[in-house]
Amino acid sequence: MEPLWLFADQLGPHVHATAEMRDREVVLVESTRALARKRFHRQKLHLVLSGIRHLAAELGDRARVIRADTYREALEQVGEPVVVHEPTSFAAADLVERFRRDGLVADVLPTPTFALPRKDFQDWAGDRERFRMEDFYRAQRVRFEVLMDGDEPAGGRWNLDAENREPPPKKATLGVKEPWWPEEDEIDRQVRTDLADVPSVGADGPRLFAITHAEAKKALRHFVKHRLGSFGPYEDAILEQDWTMAHSLLSVPLNHGVLHPLDAVHAVEEAYRAGEVDLASAEGFIRQVLGWREYVWHLYWRFGKGYTRRNALRAHTPLPEWFASLDADAVTAACLRSALQGVRDRGWVHHIPRLMVLGNHALQRGYRPAELNEWFRTAFVDGFEWVMPANVIGMSQHADGGMMATKPYSSGGAYIDRMSDHCGGCDYNPKKRVGDDACPFTAGYWQWVHRHRELLGANNRTARSVATMDRLKDLDAVLDQESAREAF
Repeated sequence: MEPLWLFADQLGPHVHATAEMRDREVVLVESTRALARKRFHRQKLHLVLSGIRHLAAELGDRARVIRADTYREALEQVGEPVVVHEPTSFAAADLVERFRRDGLVADVLPTPTFALPRKDFQDWAGDRERFRMEDFYRAQRVRFEVLMDGDEPAGGRWNLDAENREPPPKKATLGVKEPWWPEEDEIDRQVRTDLADVPSVGADGPRLFAITHAEAKKALRHFVKHRLGSFGPYEDAILEQDWTMAHSLLSVPLNHGVLHPLDAVHAVEEAYRAGEVDLASAEGFIRQVLGWREYVWHLYWRFGKGYTRRNALRAHTPLPEWFASLDADAVTAACLRSALQGVRDRGWVHHIPRLMVLGNHALQRGYRPAELNEWFRTAFVDGFEWVMPANVIGMSQHADGGMMATKPYSSGGAYIDRMSDHCGGCDYNPKKRVGDDACPFTAGYWQWVHRHRELLGANNRTARSVATMDRLKDLDAVLDQESAREAF
């Protein structure tokens, strides 16, 4: 029976412990070239090696860890063809296909780390050119019978987003129980030693995310019991001193394949059915996992290899060095500084700082979408090649011309002021467009609207912004100021 080769994002029992797989030797590869190919976040590299080595320790004699320069060199050491599940990127899929032609891979099996098989998505998508996540999400709920009461959605509504948009409370923290934290062990200590000379960005630090199946189950149970009830209302809010809020921190174990998405979804639904959490929080979490995460995965393959080169808004500004290197100390704006600090110190901030602070800043300043996509992929601990294109190229930067979203996601400082506690202590004033204390998000928004007035004016969801801009008496001063801005 051929050995089973696992990538570092295929580490869960639903990959290697099924009836078809459990009697096979497991091959795990540590490729020095892959680890050093990009300047990844230090904690991201740590999670990759920690996940591989913890699984090897768990499997004992069944596992074979091969350390080599390249994957090809590693598979040549195996001595016989391996079987492998479909990788999660075009580059890895092409690599596996070359190995199959060369006789190193005997068979390529369907991906087991997502709920919906790729072929089933293709059948659902048909010949569509435009996609709506809401349509996909409802189909997912029906297909997997999640939050359904017969043929109707639980509570009579599919979407409870309107109940999950509360601004942050007037206190420093949300006040919920802390997340479950992993305890580092000898494997983690050895990983840290082995990574000492590998080029990277970001801070080294304690491992903050579950990377084994056992850890993921503990983190999931803790989240559902202690934090899920507060998740929904404040999922779009930001508190500077509470970076976790009530978020699950499960994106890492999900994206490394140690936690299956349906296990997370079913645990949350069970809590709702038992009356332990309200429907809004349960639906909000399930929407993220069974809806958005699955949707982004399938659109990665649907949109194709050239998607990351799309640049509908003709954004050509290179990423500034302070942004690329996570130099938060070079930033004055409290929201942007805090978001960059989070990426530097943890390789993670939740979805609103990603979209409405980091992404919003990049959109307003016209950073190159492909370069920004690569930054998100390498700097975030949960970033993989399939994760970022639809999120960054589509949702965040509108570089696909509307394939993902009906309007660009940009806002001035007023949104950040409403949904965070950053602005009160910031040197910039979110209400000001001109002057030394003019908010770079507020002023930058109007510069951006002016730059794309034709596109925005033709969209009924953004036309009002163009009309408002045309009434600004200080527009010329705003444009002059922002064209010369070098500090944020």
